[in-house]
Amino acid sequence: MNISEHPTDAALMDRAIASAATVRGTTAPNPWVGAVLLSGTGELFDGATQPAGGLHAERVALDAAGKAAQGATLVTTLEPCCHTGRTDPCVDYIIDAGIVRVVVGLTDPDPRVTGAGISALRDSGIEVIEGAQRQAVTDQLEPYLHHRTTGRPWVVLKMALTLDGRTAAPDSSSQWITSEEARHDGQLLRARCDSVLVGAGTVRVDDPLLTVRDVPGSDPQRIVLGRAADDAAIHPCWQMQGELEAMLDQMGEAGVVDLLVEGGASVAAEFHRKGLVNEYVMYFAPAFMGGDDGRPVFANAGSATMSDLWRGELRDIRRVGVDLRIEVRPMGGN
Repeated sequence: MNISEHPTDAALMDRAIASAATVRGTTAPNPWVGAVLLSGTGELFDGATQPAGGLHAERVALDAAGKAAQGATLVTTLEPCCHTGRTDPCVDYIIDAGIVRVVVGLTDPDPRVTGAGISALRDSGIEVIEGAQRQAVTDQLEPYLHHRTTGRPWVVLKMALTLDGRTAAPDSSSQWITSEEARHDGQLLRARCDSVLVGAGTVRVDDPLLTVRDVPGSDPQRIVLGRAADDAAIHPCWQMQGELEAMLDQMGEAGVVDLLVEGGASVAAEFHRKGLVNEYVMYFAPAFMGGDDGRPVFANAGSATMSDLWRGELRDIRRVGVDLRIEVRPMGGN
């Protein structure tokens, strides 16, 4: 693409962030990174990380530019890798392509990189600018950063409920509490995550597929807490048992970065009470169950007194169809 005036680093990083957003949920265990190359003649070449085993965003942009990379500026949301994994180091290709300037959004916390990529570029004589649109990139890569610093996946708890806090009727029926638009938004959330988890009870009652439908994106890895019947629709899946903390460690080691928990009240309560939820996404329908016999969001006893209430912070509130979508985070983060 040709441009009529020289764009700022911030504008180029915004473009790279937009490219990264198109591949979120498809790259795990690698981060969803975007890149854009600005040639000396003003041409722009975009790149985004391919699925695991494929090219990283920087390589995609460099390959698209070809000889136009000589003397160009490369903008990337995350520090280029400098180690050999499924692919060769991106810094080697950047240096060999003749790039003269690299703009980086964030330093990669992965211990195999963490500043070494930037140092290698500078040692080769390339100018490196750090921190362009830092907060926007941090927000976009939040689950990846959490995974690399804690070893565990970022946990998203999603629930659909009535205004009086019920997630299912006394007979366990729950389809559909929310509108088609809210369910579509939930599919976008599922497509964003690389794994989705439910309890064995949900599998027995609902027999869910847990696939991505009617939105762009790939199906997440499906995980069941407990055992699923051999003929359950959720197969193939991981079936896990034990302490949640140990299972999250195991998932993180296996490369699960963004975990969506769609389990029922018991699973939701266990994750919540152990402080393992990083992001709560609640869809409220303008409906009332009208009694106390419907299924609550969290099973079993809750706070015994007002001073024991769990309090979080609102991150986002918006209308989706006739419903209300509320995103809440733990105070100070997990």
